[in-house]
Amino acid sequence: MSFLARLFGTAPDPRETMRPLWHKVVELARDPQWYAGCKVADTVGGRFDMITAILSTVVVRLETAGQHSEGALLCEFFVEDMDGQLREFGINDVVVGKHIGRLMSVLGGRLGAYRPALAAGDTARLEASIERNVSFTEGGSPACVAKRLQRFHGQLAALPSEAVVAGEFGLEDAIP
Repeated sequence: MSFLARLFGTAPDPRETMRPLWHKVVELARDPQWYAGCKVADTVGGRFDMITAILSTVVVRLETAGQHSEGALLCEFFVEDMDGQLREFGINDVVVGKHIGRLMSVLGGRLGAYRPALAAGDTARLEASIERNVSFTEGGSPACVAKRLQRFHGQLAALPSEAVVAGEFGLEDAIP
């Protein structure tokens, strides 16, 4: 704890409880099976698409359990991470905010597209949403991504909320 935090009694950052889950979201989005098996484009755009797909799936799970504030905190990590990525790409400070606004809009749109399909267990509807929102290479399979995300959603639903928030599930557990 820093000197100023002790002096002024600053409360711990509530987001810190969500950091392991954010790291798990990124880890799952990097799973090579998305890119080799389902043929999601292994580009900056394709990886962004998978981060938003996994993040949306996790947020839907948190919302289903009534953990709306945890979902919001998780999305704050998304913003923080995307801000850092934009700066690494050389985007200057003046326009980073505009880019972040667009990325948040994209995430909101994808949440809106994926949420009803995941909640209803409607793989066909999820596949159609994925086809519109994920970049693929030639021969890419929205059906492959939809099946894996639907399975992931089901597996998250079976986990206790504490395990989800802590990111205490492995790749092999989450997406076989």
